[in-house]
This record gives sequence, C-alpha cells and structure tokens, in this order.
Amino acid sequence: MTSDATSASVGGGTGATDGPPKDGPSATGGRVTTAYPRYVAGRVAGAAVSLLAVLVTSFFLFRLIPGDPVKFMTGGRQVSAEQLAAYREQFGLDLPLWQQFADYCGKALTGDLGTSYQFNAPVVDKITEALPNTLLLTGTAFVLYTALGIALGTRSAWRHGRLGDRFHTGLALVLYSLPSFWLGLLLIVTLSVGIGPLPGLFPTGGMESGGEEGFAYVVDVAHHLVLPVVTLVAVEYGQTLLVTRSALLDEMGGDYLTTARAKGLRDDLVRRRHAVPNALLPTVTLIFINLGRTVAGVILVETVFSWPGLGGLFYQALSVPDLPLVQGLFFVFAAAVIVMNTLADLIYPLFDPRVGR
Repeated sequence: MTSDATSASVGGGTGATDGPPKDGPSATGGRVTTAYPRYVAGRVAGAAVSLLAVLVTSFFLFRLIPGDPVKFMTGGRQVSAEQLAAYREQFGLDLPLWQQFADYCGKALTGDLGTSYQFNAPVVDKITEALPNTLLLTGTAFVLYTALGIALGTRSAWRHGRLGDRFHTGLALVLYSLPSFWLGLLLIVTLSVGIGPLPGLFPTGGMESGGEEGFAYVVDVAHHLVLPVVTLVAVEYGQTLLVTRSALLDEMGGDYLTTARAKGLRDDLVRRRHAVPNALLPTVTLIFINLGRTVAGVILVETVFSWPGLGGLFYQALSVPDLPLVQGLFFVFAAAVIVMNTLADLIYPLFDPRVGR
C-alpha cells in the first residue's frame, strides 16, 4: 500500500475516490458536489410541506377537545344566550368551520396567530414573553445532557463489555425509561419538601422567590433551576449516550482504524481524530432534534415545577381550551423541530460529502 493510500484510509471511513463523480467535481476536504443545491431544494421543500401539514393539523386537532371556550370566558357566571352569541361573534366562533380555517391560515402566513381567549392578548406576545424562560431551562439542560451523553457514550463504546460500559448503559436505560414528571415529583418530595431529618434544599417550584435584584436575583433563579434541570438531564442524557455508543461501535471495526493503530498512533488519538468524527452523523441528527425541542419546551416538567415557560403556558391553554393559544404553541413547537431537523440535513455533507451527491 502506498503512503497516499494509507493516508486516505486513516482519514476516515468515507473512503477516497479515484476521480471526480460524473455529476460534478469531487466532494473532498469538506466541499460538496454541484448536486448539493438540488439536495438543499429538496430538503427545504419537504420542510415547507411539513409546516403546511402542521398548520392544518393544529387547526382541526384541537377542536376535538371537549369544552366550550366561550363559557370559560364568562368565568362561570350565568349569562344569557344573547351574551354567549356576542362572545362567539367577537372571536369568530360563529363562522362556518371552513371560513374559520381560511381566516386562521391567512393570518398565520402574516405572523398573526390570533388573540388568546383567557389572556385577551396576542398569541405571539404570550409566546415571546414565555420563550426566554423555556430557553433558559431547556437550553441549560440541553448543553449538559448532550455533553454528558457524548462523553459517556464514547467511553462506553471504546471500552464495551467492561464493567463501566455495563454500568453506564444500564443506568442510562433505566433513567431514560422513567417518566419525567414522576422523577420530578420524586425530587420535589426528597429535595424540596424533605424527608425525616433531611431538610428541603431547593424550592418546590417557580422561577424566582421575588424581591431579589442584581447578583442575588441570578443566584435565586439558579437555585430554582437546579431540580428541573437535573430532571431533564437524568431522563434525556441516556438517549444521546446510547446513540453515540451504537454509532461508534459500528465504526470500531473499520480498516482505517486498524491502519491508524499500525502507524503507531495512540489509542486516544485514534478514537478522537478518526473514530468519533466518522460516528457523529446519527448523533448530529439527535442533537438537532433535541435543539428543536429546547424551543418546544418540556410540558410535563415545566408543569410539575410551575416553570413559567412555553410548556406551562401550553398546559394552561389546554385546560380552557384556549384554541388560538393552543394552536399557536403547537405550530411553534412543531416548526422548531422541523427547522432544526432540516438544518441537520443541510449540514450532513460537511461530515460526509456522499450525502449531498
């Protein structure tokens, strides 16, 4: 084997080509072929169709929820049929369903998601108000469980079959199978309320105690953040660990790793420079999907810990039902995941140029 061939083998599992592909120049060194624009167009078109489907689903799905939002808006007071009819006319609920749907789609395309029944405020304003709180919670948890999952997944795969691998894999499977709301309630009982001589160490819910300013406010918010973040990290890190471990195990039998070892590279360098980069594609997909979920929030965890984010807002809207707010939140949740998944598709060729051909 020549030195050039050896270098190509060590460079990764994507392989090398003897010449440029028929449809365009060679995709090497992180460059993609001329087929990439067609690839991008196809992914963007698919995302647009998915968003349209979500728009349609969000309108019809939540109209199956039992309950009359107009009666909720009366606050349980006895009102006449004329007053109920006036409310329905005010919010357009007296119109035929097809006309309501046409109005909803027309406004949504301009960024108007309607007016919340219970808050009497634009849905976009309510979402914008709660979004930073959700990003603080889920974003913090996302960084922690992604880093923890990749690190432990890589270590477990590289030492598969050993005690550490069995322990981490078993623990990840157990925690990943736990309902997040149940684990959250358990943490509240043990670490917020306290058991026996063990005092409560953390707040039972909310985002702040109130009355704090400056650095004291930051510490107070961080104190409230601990339990919900621990809940999310404990439940979610196992998925990243298992995906990373599985992908890396598939790469460990590659000839390019054997060649790298034969050249005298240390085991850590073989893992970090060659095996891990070639095993990242499934993990990248999962990372972007989870990144979309940071915008979507975690409804159950936010509800259990009374966190004032999009998840808690969605729960409040469902209890009415506040149709414009439910529809708007559902669309935002789904759109975030679709957009992040599409971005993952678009950057795949940077990891493996064959994807964009």
